[in-house]
Amino acid sequence: MKKSAVFVLALLCASGAAWAQDSMTEAKVRAKLTEQGYTKINDVKFADGVWKADARSADGNRIDVRIDPKTGEIYPDEQVANMTEADVKAALAAAGYTNIHDVDYEDGIWNAEGDDPAGKDVELKIDPKTGKVIGKEKD
Repeated sequence: MKKSAVFVLALLCASGAAWAQDSMTEAKVRAKLTEQGYTKINDVKFADGVWKADARSADGNRIDVRIDPKTGEIYPDEQVANMTEADVKAALAAAGYTNIHDVDYEDGIWNAEGDDPAGKDVELKIDPKTGKVIGKEKD
């Protein structure tokens, strides 16, 4: 009985990750970036629970961006964090995450590792303004 429950949970997690990727296709990511003024968009790929690309900003600078797979919100690597590491840890703890560690700000988003509310070891991508988890993958 336990094996079947674990299998079903694994299928649900896998399908959730696939849904997140499918809700924003590569074409939609490119269109969203173009709509926001980015040009010369390259290396669009889904990795680490978020879409990634490099592009030129409106002022011509080459930058890396991360894109929320559910909302399409764009996080340029030049973005300044509005939250501190302590704020991020507090937001994750409030959302049920435990054993939060390796919290760092890189490429316009916060990254952390910890255990999700179900006790799974995960790597997280976090919105730098709200502390909301925008990407999650098994660690």
